Amino acid sequence: MAMIQNTRRWRVLATAVFLAAAIALAIWLFLALGVPPRTVTLATGPEGGSYAAIGESYRTILALSGVELRLVPTAGDVENLAKLRDARSGVSAGFVIAGLAEAQDASGLESLGTIAYEPFWLFERTSKRGILADGLAGKRVSFGQEGSGTRAMARKLLALAGIDTRTSEMLDLTPAEAAERLVRGDLDAVALVADWDSPAVRRLVASPQVSLIDFRRADAWVALNPNLSKLVLPAGVGDLAANRPPADVTLIAPKASLVVRGDLHKNAQYLLLDAASRVHSRPGIFHLPGAFPGAESIDFPLSDEAVNFYKSGRPLLHRHLPFWAAVRLEGLLILLIPVLGLVVPLVRLFPGVYRGMIQRRIAALYGGLKLVELEIEANDGEGMRADMLRRLDDIERRANRLRVPLRYSQMLYTLKAHIRLVRDRVVGTR
Repeated sequence: MAMIQNTRRWRVLATAVFLAAAIALAIWLFLALGVPPRTVTLATGPEGGSYAAIGESYRTILALSGVELRLVPTAGDVENLAKLRDARSGVSAGFVIAGLAEAQDASGLESLGTIAYEPFWLFERTSKRGILADGLAGKRVSFGQEGSGTRAMARKLLALAGIDTRTSEMLDLTPAEAAERLVRGDLDAVALVADWDSPAVRRLVASPQVSLIDFRRADAWVALNPNLSKLVLPAGVGDLAANRPPADVTLIAPKASLVVRGDLHKNAQYLLLDAASRVHSRPGIFHLPGAFPGAESIDFPLSDEAVNFYKSGRPLLHRHLPFWAAVRLEGLLILLIPVLGLVVPLVRLFPGVYRGMIQRRIAALYGGLKLVELEIEANDGEGMRADMLRRLDDIERRANRLRVPLRYSQMLYTLKAHIRLVRDRVVGTR
């Protein structure tokens, strides 16, 4: 009976140890992976710009899943990149055009893919030659605010044409302010990096007081800047009745990427990817439906979640369950899988371990039985018979107290038969 109790205690203790280890591992995994944040902060751009409008669309979509998207207005892409690199800023996502990030800027940042073409629009008051021929000396211009992608792109691209932006009077204006002052005649030129849906772009393209610069040598610009694409704005698309612009205009355009910090929770990334898919997958003036968002890693590597999203779509649970229900079920699976991973092998292993224990206990009795047999062979007198019978009685009592499951009873019955055989030899000793 004592042996049975010890066996049961061993089974309970072993099971408890394995379960405790499995639960500890599961909890560690759960804490390591964390839970998605209830709030995500997105750096957009200047108020009234296209990024701001996109951010509002994203915020509406994430709100459906119970996640608040906080929008942080900025001067533009350069400031967005700076905030993403600064962990203290609280910004975990932002829009950045291609060609701005250096290798050191990409550290710790990942891309969720490209979301749109962001053409470089260069508008001027109507003139005969244009600023690409006359330059900017003495002109009042607005090339975005300091920290904007527009200003960085304008300086870079115009420098290739030999135009020094430092010779102009540069004003820090929002897109809406710049468009208003150019139409009024208070400015000579305005540059914007924005998509077609930007209100400032649409206003200036349709205005008869303003001309849109045609990049006739766009192929050369693209060859010198592989991050750029060549686009064509059709004649009349701004105002068909007034035929604005009056002719096709060749443009050059970087692509914008949705960039996140590498430590942003994977489920938050899936929410942003889902929002990007809903907002940008529609056809546009420069692209066919489904062209965006795109699995392109221009300046930043694609995150693992983005790679999986573009390959397989939304995770299985997120396709069929509300966001937080899917998250909680994922967490439950994270807790259960390690437990099952340890318990199932334990269940399979235990019968063999238990059988070994039974065999060792029976083998111990066989050891005592073997010693009696050896003494029988070494002593043929009756002087040792009483001691041997006493020891056989002890072995038999121990065997009778041994309780084993039915499947192991054959081993016990065999032991008892061998005890009787040895006893007969002892009794028959002369």
